[in-house]
Amino acid sequence: MTDARPILFVTNLVAPDRVGAFAELHARVPIELALFGGRSHHATAAVDDPPVPHRHVTQNEIFALAGSGDFRAVVAGTAGRTALPAAFLGAARARTPFVLWSALWAHARSPAHIAARPLMSAIYRRAAHVVTYGEHVSAFARAQGARRTTIAPQAVDNAFWSAPPGPGTAPPRQLSGGTPSFAVMFAGRPARAKGLWELLDAWRASGLDTAPAALLLAGVPPEQIPGGVGGAVHALGHLDALSLRNFLHHSSVLVVPSVPTRTFREPWGLIANEAMNQRLPIIATDAVGAAAGGLVRHERNGLVVPHSDPAALAAALVRLHEDPALCSALGAHAARDVAPYTHAAWADAFAGVLTSPSGTRTPPTEVLA
Repeated sequence: MTDARPILFVTNLVAPDRVGAFAELHARVPIELALFGGRSHHATAAVDDPPVPHRHVTQNEIFALAGSGDFRAVVAGTAGRTALPAAFLGAARARTPFVLWSALWAHARSPAHIAARPLMSAIYRRAAHVVTYGEHVSAFARAQGARRTTIAPQAVDNAFWSAPPGPGTAPPRQLSGGTPSFAVMFAGRPARAKGLWELLDAWRASGLDTAPAALLLAGVPPEQIPGGVGGAVHALGHLDALSLRNFLHHSSVLVVPSVPTRTFREPWGLIANEAMNQRLPIIATDAVGAAAGGLVRHERNGLVVPHSDPAALAAALVRLHEDPALCSALGAHAARDVAPYTHAAWADAFAGVLTSPSGTRTPPTEVLA
């Protein structure tokens, strides 16, 4: 007899880039989202009313919800303070299979994270399945004792992000002097882990500020930019998706210069998917999940450089500036390589886990340690 109960999917929020993914998953297997809000690493705000069944909860309510027996499996991500252990322990109380959706590929080193490692180790070992962002996350999960891992590829709405600007859409008018011949794009929060300061150091070292080139900083308010970086640096502030796509279309390369910190290592970087859909090569550091996970590939569709190394980043910028043919070839490969990274592929992988008897069977010999 088929179990008609839905899957409980616990996460903090639904970012705009996740809407299509969750809709695709719900079309394959019934899910209900439990959204507890809170901090987001996404540059865009949450969607308050996603088009799939959902409820807004507090983290304190998740244990009882997961333990209610109303769901045939419980999925939880790694966001939040108590949401993940509450979902895990609630599922254990109800003897409901638990699936971890993991973005982690390194241990965080804050006191709270260090104290939580024994519980996290138990979650990895006891989870019926761990669904990951990529092979970099799967390898880390297996090292923590996960028995079954599946990659659900990180994806955006490729149809939207690959589209050209609409009729009558001019090149970005925010730039004095018009569109530069070589435009370097960055999109992210002005946070330490995003590597903005390393990028600014690299820009100064590259000498491109004296060329017909520009560094475009989406998501960065003008007041966040220190003096001395030159007039070719443009802090664009927040951009909506259409404006961001327009800037990507008129750019030459996207830079994702993330650096690891005590509490964060870039799980993926969906801006790489978005830019690759616009045929942009990517310069990424080795601390970017999209590079560690295999989407951004050195000298195939971009350049991968060591993190926290402005000199290496500057050399990569100069190389692409001086070799337009290489820049164009990497961009063409980027568009082809990102094409399979779709919401449908993400949902297919997740649904395969949730509908497979072995995918949601809790390992029988594990006990809480």
